[in-house]
Amino acid sequence: MLVIALPAVVVRAGSWLYCGVEHLPVTMIRVPRDAWSGQTQRVIPISMRGLFEPQCLIGLVCLVFLGGVMGALKYVVIGVVVVVVVVAAALVLLPTLHRVPVQYVGSPSGYEAFAPSGTISYKGQTDPVGTLILPNGTTLPNAVWNGQYANTIIKNHNQIIQLNSQFVGQTDPVNNQQYVPLQDFYVIKGQVPIQQATLNGQVYYVIETNKINPANIAGFYTYKEWIPNFVAAMNMPGTYAAGLPGNSPVFQWTNTTGTVAYQTMVYQHYIIGFAGGDVVVQSNGTIIPYGAGTPSGSALFSFSSPQQGYNLSS
Repeated sequence: MLVIALPAVVVRAGSWLYCGVEHLPVTMIRVPRDAWSGQTQRVIPISMRGLFEPQCLIGLVCLVFLGGVMGALKYVVIGVVVVVVVVAAALVLLPTLHRVPVQYVGSPSGYEAFAPSGTISYKGQTDPVGTLILPNGTTLPNAVWNGQYANTIIKNHNQIIQLNSQFVGQTDPVNNQQYVPLQDFYVIKGQVPIQQATLNGQVYYVIETNKINPANIAGFYTYKEWIPNFVAAMNMPGTYAAGLPGNSPVFQWTNTTGTVAYQTMVYQHYIIGFAGGDVVVQSNGTIIPYGAGTPSGSALFSFSSPQQGYNLSS
């Protein structure tokens, strides 16, 4: 129920005007006759619905006849003030009533990832749009990254696309296999705050990144098809990250793993802040080569800056 404060109403000849308000049985408008003489006016709470009850309207009509033309004018002015206040309050209240609450998805202690695929206009600015990958493998398409690092992600993604157009299809000089498309993605440690929004008739999941601690966000890149596997590996017990020595035999493997391992090191020469040659090592020994980029949150340093080297016996 919306409650407003109404300026005092003048009642001539010492009389009183009472207007009962539904749900507020003791609430009334009461103003002394000398309220217009400069004294402080009493402000009484009243509900918007109560303004239009029959007894209030009848009372106002009686006051017009008792007070004459001048009295009537006073009540008209008061009525205008009431209408303005009510309309203003309604305009403030309506956006609140239709506001979509922020929801949190993912695991409080796990990792989620956003993989951009393009851009979208949202609230007058250009944001990255892509897919949000949750720890359990669930994917939310049409995800919008709104807030911190949006411009950095757009820049990184555009550079990856440019490098893919330049290198994909060429031959890796170490293992003689063709390069494959790499993809940047951005890992969030902990739950992700999202809101649903409809843009051009399509429902989107807006990631409110300004509600995320910057220390819990870091950028990575790997083979495009491996990103869900990468996120799943990060959430598995026993997974750790390691760096590949320059003479690692992994670079010579004649498969996609060997190709991506070397390709991440090629791309690091073209994107400032990117470094390749790392691998995620799962408990079963499976490895996923990747590179790390920007942003680089401190909570993810064990993945973005591995402190141990990888060898085939590890």
